[in-house]
Amino acid sequence: MANKAPIGVFDSGVGGLTVVKEIMNQIPGESIIYFGDTARLPYGSKSKETVITYTRQIIRFLMGKGVKALVIACNTASAFALETVKEEVDIPIIGVVKPGAKVAAQTSKNGNIGVIGTEGTIQSGIYTEFLSKTNPNVKVFGKACPLFVPLVEEGLIDDPVTLEMARRYISDLLKYDIDTLVLGCTHYPLLRKTIRKIVGEKIALVNPAYETARTLNKVLIEKGLENDKILKTDHKFYVSDGAEKFKKFANSILPCEVVETRDINIENY
Repeated sequence: MANKAPIGVFDSGVGGLTVVKEIMNQIPGESIIYFGDTARLPYGSKSKETVITYTRQIIRFLMGKGVKALVIACNTASAFALETVKEEVDIPIIGVVKPGAKVAAQTSKNGNIGVIGTEGTIQSGIYTEFLSKTNPNVKVFGKACPLFVPLVEEGLIDDPVTLEMARRYISDLLKYDIDTLVLGCTHYPLLRKTIRKIVGEKIALVNPAYETARTLNKVLIEKGLENDKILKTDHKFYVSDGAEKFKKFANSILPCEVVETRDINIENY
């Protein structure tokens, strides 16, 4: 029965849907239970202790749904909480930082890598740590982009305000001759076209969501947990606030229809 169990995926809001989209595309036979902590976002400005508390609550909720593996589809929670909570669960759990960092280190030709993310992710230095482990010769230049998450959550993806903020944030990184830029927050791939306008075509954009789905597939196979039966998938979506707004957004980016999204009080877990 474990093979038929769903994958638990969670994020502070809608950004983790970029990871869900990649899982659906790359591992179409797997069911997903998604939780977006929309009532308490953004995580990027929260303390490490608070993010760990939130992460534990969400994991308890998802474990109660019988998931067979967990994906922390949030760079801040991956940076602050993954090492702590992975010792507390008996199922595979992965974050989004390590897969993205590995590919960025392999992609860069000149060793100058930019990372954009939330304040929490950038201040944690976790991308620098993982990138340096993969390739000690790289130079990492981080830039916090705190307004990107609320802009995405408000649906202002193609708005002139978002383009202007992207220009202000990313122009600081371009002076370092970066040839690779890590989209170090799962909300940021939704701004890929906007970011591309700023950096041009010569800089490689690394989407950790894509790499995370690839890593998840490998982990499921290694652990013998992949769903090898051709069954109809059963995806479920939960949020801590704004279910209808979330559902509308999810239906604009996912390859399947989200029929229902449920509000839950995550503080009860």
